Amino acid sequence: MAVELNHTIVNSTDADAEARFVADVLGLPEPTRFGPFTVVEVANGVSLDFMTAASPASQHYAFLISEAEFDGVAARLAGRDTWADPGHRTPGQNAHNGGRGMYFDSPSGHNLEVLTTPYA
Repeated sequence: MAVELNHTIVNSTDADAEARFVADVLGLPEPTRFGPFTVVEVANGVSLDFMTAASPASQHYAFLISEAEFDGVAARLAGRDTWADPGHRTPGQNAHNGGRGMYFDSPSGHNLEVLTTPYA
């Protein structure tokens, strides 16, 4: 059997709000509940299992999406800060490897990234 990532736990200050934010911004189905987790399913069978934690450490999560999906994400983030770099020094978007990318913060302070072309 090939090794595949099945799920990861995302600690959040408010699991429900964090999961809804991620699902809404990425245009994914409504989150579901599984035990103490609020679950967001992504297209490749991996789930993000959000769990409320007192002081979650900031993590980085990157999502490979299509050009059309990128346009949708950018529209849904209109009015929010986005950056071209992971250190949040340059506002806006980037154009790496022939695609587009941008970074933005989740409500719990996770550094989220969307990109249309995987890094080489």
